[in-house]
Amino acid sequence: MSSHDAQAGTVLAVVHEPDGAVPGSALVFELCGPLGTTQAEAVAARIATRHRAYSVTLEEEAGRYLVRLSRAGAEAGPEPVPLTAELLADLLQPPCLGTVPVTGHQRELLLAAVNRPGAAGRHIEQLHWSWTGPLDIGRFTAAWQSVTDREVVLRASFDWTGAPRLVLHERAAVEVVHHRHTTVSWNDLLRRDRAREFALHRPGLLRVTLLDGPQEHEATDRATATRILLSYPHALLDERGAQLLVREFYRAYLADGVVPGGERRPDIRDHVEWLRGQDTDVARRFWATAAPPAHAAVSPGRPGGRSRNTGPGRIQRRLRPHQTARLRSWAAAWGAGESSALHAVWALLLYRAAGVPGPAPVSFGMHLSGRDLMLRGAAEIPGLLGNPLPVTVTVDPTAPLVELLRQVRDAALDLSAYPWVSGDLIREWSGRAPGDRLTDTLVRFDTRPELPRALRSELSAQGIRVDVPQSVSSDTSLPVTLVARHDSQGGLTLTATHDRAGLSDADASGTLSQCMHLLRLLPDHHDERVTVAQVLDLLRAGEVPLAARQEPGPRGSALAVLRAGEPGADVIGLVVVPGVPPGTYDLLLSEYDGPERIVSLVLDDAGGLPPPAGLRELGLRAPPSLGRRLVLCGCGPASRAAYEIARGAPYGTDGPTTVIMTGIGDAAESARALLRGLESVRARSA
Repeated sequence: MSSHDAQAGTVLAVVHEPDGAVPGSALVFELCGPLGTTQAEAVAARIATRHRAYSVTLEEEAGRYLVRLSRAGAEAGPEPVPLTAELLADLLQPPCLGTVPVTGHQRELLLAAVNRPGAAGRHIEQLHWSWTGPLDIGRFTAAWQSVTDREVVLRASFDWTGAPRLVLHERAAVEVVHHRHTTVSWNDLLRRDRAREFALHRPGLLRVTLLDGPQEHEATDRATATRILLSYPHALLDERGAQLLVREFYRAYLADGVVPGGERRPDIRDHVEWLRGQDTDVARRFWATAAPPAHAAVSPGRPGGRSRNTGPGRIQRRLRPHQTARLRSWAAAWGAGESSALHAVWALLLYRAAGVPGPAPVSFGMHLSGRDLMLRGAAEIPGLLGNPLPVTVTVDPTAPLVELLRQVRDAALDLSAYPWVSGDLIREWSGRAPGDRLTDTLVRFDTRPELPRALRSELSAQGIRVDVPQSVSSDTSLPVTLVARHDSQGGLTLTATHDRAGLSDADASGTLSQCMHLLRLLPDHHDERVTVAQVLDLLRAGEVPLAARQEPGPRGSALAVLRAGEPGADVIGLVVVPGVPPGTYDLLLSEYDGPERIVSLVLDDAGGLPPPAGLRELGLRAPPSLGRRLVLCGCGPASRAAYEIARGAPYGTDGPTTVIMTGIGDAAESARALLRGLESVRARSA
């Protein structure tokens, strides 16, 4: 293993004693390796480069490396140096790796994935297609590895210790698994693969699975087809990005397993630089008024009871090619596209579900791929460039339907200038509360990149026939996500993915059926005086779906004694928040044999700190004569929570308080990092 690879797998820990009561106090961190002088200097240099408002020094003291941060120049003053999310992430990042910040949408997807460990498969996307003809497995694997070597997005991992970011590695191995058709069925393979979670903190977030053997429809002519499955985290790539990678893989395969050319540029790093250069003033003014009002109709159903089901549901409907052509022609006659027709119909369904009289605002999400940015080569960058943005229109039963159609068309045009604006920014600029959900549904109109004719001809010349990759999504971050795309025959296929805890299969099916019913009947209405109410009357025979009311989860904190410890011993507090690698603290408990009393402090996703009384009840306060030390351990995203508890005067102990903070790894790596910190604290206390 190279030194770079060894450092890439290192989970760093720091030991810190907050001293927030001293005016102008510096932040001092002990780096708990394994780090040599060169690596410690790299950490200090990175912090100095990225945080120029601070003076950064590295001190070596009895084999310990101390990083000291104080305010520099005009920034100096009585306030202590703050431990920001960005500073914490830079402090705990392995020294040899580069990073880029995630986009706003990536941040939401990443935190949803790491904060819901029981939702395996919900945040994994799959793409599959058939390959008929000769297939060299060695060349196939080499081609995917060559694509990985060229594309930095495939050599990235995630870090959510402080400010969420993509960590860029020099090397990543692609996983290729080959199954015989006699060993597993296709449906079982899809299910089993989806249940395999990705280790998001490690590079190699793409796996390729092959299932060979004759397919049923080809059994008579003994043709052999291989089914190929591509799986990846939704936070890493969108479907268009995955399709671009498939196209690049074909080029590599045809070139004996090595994609021509060097590393792709522009890539996600250039996209981040482009984002940094955007002027937000115009966007801020737009979203201050364009964001959905709090009273907008957003739910796909009327309030109902709790659903008894859980997990993602998936329903599909199809307009035939001639019906699709009629819809397209009808929309074009009014100066709009078929996507606007779909958006108008969806707005009608949300308005109907709200059951309000008269005109009312209706809001839903519209996905923008971000590949038409004013960035050279943006259309060819694999990654997650776009965002779901909220569309708000006013549905007036007495107004002509054509006015609604033009409303959604114009709203979509307005949004096209802001594919880089995240939901967090929209909430901030419009005065909405952080974490407030702007919409309950998302409508996405997908267009797949065409396989170039020359590339298809080259494949055909080698006896290879491939079909168009199909997407299998289970994203249920919203109650309903509706995806529209054209199939190979020219029909329009609608796929609804829904959270069964909020919308039953029957209600989701009813919603999609009503949507298709309107799309089929709209072309029959050529009179521009046809009103919204008249179109809604076409659904009078259908029931309005019910949507389960989503109750907020429990808030607060919980404290529990895990090990009683010896009388008068120090206290170790293990801070638990969503996103801490599962099993880390269990391993720490099993491997640490110190005399300390060990407690857990479980905080909700709101980051609520435990009350002082709760700390006293657990014995975290002691008479000064005992000198009891409180050592708070925070793994990954729990690091800042541990720091805030320690530095807040009401939560301190009568003895010294120490914080041990670590980066992100698997349970074993993270537990070892915490153990190194505890060993350092014990050595200093001896």
